[in-house]
Amino acid sequence: MIILFKKGGIAMNERLRILFAESIDVVFSSLQNNEMSIEIAYISTICEMKKINDFIIIPFTREEYSFQKQLDTNPDYHKVEDTAQWQDLLLRGNVLIQVKETIYSFKVREIMTIESPQTQVESAIQGPQLALNEDIIVSLNLIRNIYPSPDLAVEEHTVGSLSKTQIYVLFDQRRVDSTVLENVRSKLISINVEMLQAAGELEKLLIGKRKHLFPTVLISERPDRIGKAISKGKVVLLLNGNMFALILPATFYDFMHAMEDDYNAYWMTSFLVLLRYISIVLTITLPALYISVVSYNPEVFRVQLAFSIAGSRSAVPYPSFIEVFIMLFMIEMLVEASIRLPRYIGSTATTVGGLILGQAAQQAGLVSSIMIIVTSVVAISNFVIPINSLSFTVRFLKYPLIGISIFFGITGVAVGLFLYVVYLCNLRSFGKPYMRLFGKLRPLEGDIGQVNGE
Repeated sequence: MIILFKKGGIAMNERLRILFAESIDVVFSSLQNNEMSIEIAYISTICEMKKINDFIIIPFTREEYSFQKQLDTNPDYHKVEDTAQWQDLLLRGNVLIQVKETIYSFKVREIMTIESPQTQVESAIQGPQLALNEDIIVSLNLIRNIYPSPDLAVEEHTVGSLSKTQIYVLFDQRRVDSTVLENVRSKLISINVEMLQAAGELEKLLIGKRKHLFPTVLISERPDRIGKAISKGKVVLLLNGNMFALILPATFYDFMHAMEDDYNAYWMTSFLVLLRYISIVLTITLPALYISVVSYNPEVFRVQLAFSIAGSRSAVPYPSFIEVFIMLFMIEMLVEASIRLPRYIGSTATTVGGLILGQAAQQAGLVSSIMIIVTSVVAISNFVIPINSLSFTVRFLKYPLIGISIFFGITGVAVGLFLYVVYLCNLRSFGKPYMRLFGKLRPLEGDIGQVNGE
C-alpha cells in the first residue's frame, strides 16, 4: 500500500501511522528540549537501538550542544525531500527525524545474523542457511529483511495465563485472505491455557477438537519459506521462545515442496518433486502390496520371480503379514532411536543396528531376504519427504492399508488408496482446499494469494 501526501499536511508521524497502522514494531516518538521539538519514527526490529540512543536521543538532550548544528554538519544525516521515500527509508533501517518542516534520515539498520543459528531441520545446499531464533525480535528482524514490504503487518497477541507467551501474527495487508485472518484472530483470542511453549502446542490449539489425519498447518524454521508464504497471502505465527513458525493455510503441495526447489534448475526441480511423490506412494503401499501379492495374487509376478520369492520365504514359519509387522516394528524403533540419540552417534548407531538386525533376522529364518529389501525401500522413501509433519503421517498411513490387504489383497489396497484420495479432496486447511496444487487463482472463490482490491 503506497500513499502519497502533499506537503503542508499533517505531521510526519501521523502520516506514517496511517501507512503502518497494522505493524506494532513501528515506533513513533516526540522529543522536546529547551531549544526545539522533534519527531522520530523507526522500525524497532530492524534498527540498532544503541545507535539511536548514541546519535539521536543523547545528543538531543544535551543543552550545551546544538542538535540542529549536528543535523546540518554531520554527513550521516540526509535531508529527505520526497515524502514518497519515507516508507522505503523506514523499511531499509533508517530513522526519520522531523525538525519543523524538514525531514532527515539516519541509517541505523541492524541485521541480526550472528544471533541466528543455521537450519537444522530444513537444511539446503543452496539458498539462505539461517534459521529463525528463539528470540522473537531476532526472528522478525530476519523476516523483515527478507520481505521489506510496507504491506507487511505485524500484530501482537499473548497466550497462556501463566506463560504469557508472546505471539506475532504476520501477513501482507493487500494479499491476505481476510476470512483466514479473522479466523486466526478469533482462535487466538479464544485460546484458554495456562502454558504455551512450542509451535506444535499452538497448532493443536488452532485446529481444535478436529483430529485431521494429515497436517493442515505447516511448521517451518526457514525465513525464506516464511517470506514466500507471506507473499502468497498466507498468515504466519511467530512464538517467543520457539525457533519455529506456523504457516497457514497449508496445502498438500506445500508439504512436498522443499525451499531448495526454488534455487535449482527447472528440470532438476521437476525430477525431485516427481521422486518425492513416487516415494510417498511406495512408503504407503509397498508393505501392503507385498502381503497382497505373496498371500493372494502371486500370479502378477513372472514365474521365475514368483519361485525366487517363494524360495526366500521357505524358511519363514508364519504368514507374510507377521513378517511385515516384525520388520516394520524394528524399523520404527530404529527411526525413533535416531531421533532421540545424540546427533553425533545417532546415525552411526542406527545404521549399524539396522544392518545387524536385518542380517540376523534373515539368517534366523524370521524374515525373508525380499522382505528386508521392501523394508529398506520403505524406510528410505519416507526420509525423502521434506517436511517432518507429513513424514510422520506417512509413517502411520501404511498400517491401515496393511490391515486391509491381510483380508482383501490387492483389491483392498486399491480401495484404501481411493479412500485416502477422497479424504484428501474433502480436507480443508482454514477453509481452503487441501489438495489445491496448481492452476489460476479465482478471486470469487476466495483463493489464497490474490491481491485485495485488484
